[in-house]
Amino acid sequence: MGEAVELEAGGRTVRLSSPDKIFFPERGFTKLDLARYYIAVGPGILRALRDRPTTLERYPEGVTGENFFQKRAPKNMPDWIPRAHITFPSGRSADEMCPTEEAAVLWAAQYGTLTFHPWPVRRDDVDSPDELRIDLDPQPGTDFDDAVRAAFELRGVLEEFGGLRGFPKTSGGRGLHVFVPIEPRWTFTQVRRAAIAVGRELERRMPERVTTKWWKEERGEKIFVDYNQTARDRTIASAYSVRPRPHAPVSAPLRWDEVGEVHPRDFDLATMPARFAELGDVHADMDDHRYSLDALLELARRDEHDHGLGDLPYPPEYPKMPGEPKRVQPSRAKKEQPGPSGP
Repeated sequence: MGEAVELEAGGRTVRLSSPDKIFFPERGFTKLDLARYYIAVGPGILRALRDRPTTLERYPEGVTGENFFQKRAPKNMPDWIPRAHITFPSGRSADEMCPTEEAAVLWAAQYGTLTFHPWPVRRDDVDSPDELRIDLDPQPGTDFDDAVRAAFELRGVLEEFGGLRGFPKTSGGRGLHVFVPIEPRWTFTQVRRAAIAVGRELERRMPERVTTKWWKEERGEKIFVDYNQTARDRTIASAYSVRPRPHAPVSAPLRWDEVGEVHPRDFDLATMPARFAELGDVHADMDDHRYSLDALLELARRDEHDHGLGDLPYPPEYPKMPGEPKRVQPSRAKKEQPGPSGP
């Protein structure tokens, strides 16, 4: 595995053990390649993670080995990496790491972290999201090009309802994420409600291409707007995160004029450093903006008042939420319906 090496990020030195360990056999990328990648895009990923409680998706033996999500800050985490106390839907709580330096990302890479999953909050106010995150998830029979078409329609919806500006990025797979920086004055429940309103408006405009149906059996060959990614403790891979797939793709921030011109496979552990060196972080000004959700929440109110469109199901691990419809698979509910009563 080679002797340990010392790497520098942001003026701080981090020790990297087993630098020659193969993390991506298909491409031959090592643990040292992963660490150098995160140094190369350091300012960009720190912008995406700064002060955010962050879950680590770890692959200590590389992408073909066992993996796990680490929500609680590791006991051996250095004192210079801050923590934030967050509460899960179950009522349990934990301290999570909150990167404030590029070296924190490098430290996590030392322990096999491929993907960083930041909460949409900052550590000084962990109950008020400052990002509305829209996940455009291609279902079987659809692909990235379908997500692109939905993203352009989404851009118009965001502009129409509050003059919102979305920042698009590849998921690292087949989908697209669009993040909107918002004022941190709404609850997780309200932000999720805004995401549902966005999804329903997209559904109305693209009924043959977009769905908000939670149950897979109802979605069809459409792009699913995964509104539950805005629920508490549900996170989306950060910009510049490496994704655990054989070819080592990364979640790539995009300009809108690139959205229809590029493909997710264009961005990986080998190609992103050169792009970053040339263009820098194309979402660098994201934190300079803060938008209001008032127009989207008014749309949600009208959906409910005028069309009877209330809440949608939460993820299965959530306790039953106020106003939530029955959380049961439609085909199962049909089977469970009582038959005609006897004489």
